[in-house]
Amino acid sequence: MNLPAPGGGDPARRLIVNADDFGASAGVNVGVATAHDRGVVTSASLMVRMPGAREAALMALDRPTLSLGLHADLTGEGTEAPSDVSDPRACRREILSQLHRFEDLLQRPPSHLDAHHNVFRLAHLEPIFVEIAAEHALPLREHSEVAYLPDFYGQWDDGGTHLEWISAENLIAIIDRCVGPGITELACHPGYVDPTFNSSYHAEREVELEALCDPMVRHHLDEAGFALVNYDDVESTVGGQGG
Repeated sequence: MNLPAPGGGDPARRLIVNADDFGASAGVNVGVATAHDRGVVTSASLMVRMPGAREAALMALDRPTLSLGLHADLTGEGTEAPSDVSDPRACRREILSQLHRFEDLLQRPPSHLDAHHNVFRLAHLEPIFVEIAAEHALPLREHSEVAYLPDFYGQWDDGGTHLEWISAENLIAIIDRCVGPGITELACHPGYVDPTFNSSYHAEREVELEALCDPMVRHHLDEAGFALVNYDDVESTVGGQGG
């Protein structure tokens, strides 16, 4: 996929809008698909152990302009027992198992690699993720030429929910303030409330979805010259500098 710069804009500022937690539930799946079909989401990360994984894979196959990566889950969301995150060897086996599961579902490798709750940041797991990403020639979040932008999130360290932070207006402000030359991945979590998905991040997903689909956001990206791309457009990532 090679998306042109919207509105003939400057391709120097390229933006990947990546939806995490694809496959977590039917509500999340519909939200991610809607955010791609009607909004600015260009990429997603699949949780292959979750109940909605097969449905999400089928949705992705119907959307060739949606790049799809692996959202490795070592914390045991949903029905899966958590991995022993203190055991690097067990975690390596589980990541590889999830990679194989991804390939079984999609009949292709993932476009990128990241992890639920960003567990690749743990000092004893980071080398494993970096090694696996290199072995499979995958861009790894925060370890490639793609800068990572996590600011569009409706819960803060104070424990409170801040829906105003994930409005369309603030999404535009975050992009304007933080996306510079090069490629930037903006993480998001669109979805519909689904009681089958045990998550503390529920109502926020619907507010994110509304913002991501707001025509004002796409119009601003067009006018400001941001180029919407996805991970299939990333030509060289392994060994690059993380953002």
